[in-house]
Amino acid sequence: MRQIVLDTETTGLEAELGHRIIEIGCVELVNRRPTGRTFHRYLNPERDIDAAALGVHGIARADLAREPLFADIAAELLAFIADAELVIHNAAFDVGFLDMELARTSGPARTIASVARVLDTLALARQRHPGQRNNLDALCKRYSVDNSNRDLHGALLDARLLADVYLAMTGGQAALALDDRGIAQPGSLGGAAARAPLRSGGPLVVIMATPAELVAHEALLALVAKTSGRCAWACADAAARLAEPRTGAIG
Repeated sequence: MRQIVLDTETTGLEAELGHRIIEIGCVELVNRRPTGRTFHRYLNPERDIDAAALGVHGIARADLAREPLFADIAAELLAFIADAELVIHNAAFDVGFLDMELARTSGPARTIASVARVLDTLALARQRHPGQRNNLDALCKRYSVDNSNRDLHGALLDARLLADVYLAMTGGQAALALDDRGIAQPGSLGGAAARAPLRSGGPLVVIMATPAELVAHEALLALVAKTSGRCAWACADAAARLAEPRTGAIG
């Protein structure tokens, strides 16, 4: 399964009011493992950036004067995300901006839904942690993902953090690769190695109960049956005895 963890930074919060994307960051996962492939572009929005947005990402309009327009990189972006599942935090926001940018480009009409599926990690987090804060910083703290370098938002940085959070939230152990000795190699989730339990290959040791332990066991089952009226374990023991092969002469 191929997934693309995607994030954007914008000039403001409302695409319908003419705000534009200024940064796109994507991280590729295949079978829940980071491949190392990324897509990262800064974009010239051809408009001013709201002061509130500047305070979030720190990217000024002057910094983007020589960057390409969205139309210049649209085909490359669509090729990168094609037929993948997009993993996006608050997907309606990013997809709304991307669709608005695509609508500005020439050629046939295209939307994100026409080229890729979308998974919203904010909706997923709200299902798993109702009533709690579920922004990216809160999820990093909850799942022990190191976001100490996140002084300001950045599309590629946030996509990488979200990839770690998503893998942790949905079974992060799958992000760790085991070597031929069964030892987990440093991965994206914290970078710590962990040892998997190993079988020695020797015979399986079976420790039988002693006569005294069997007597204590029967006494406990009798007490449970007396207290509750029925003991399922005792019934299971009786069924197991009936199923045991009998020895000796027949009739």
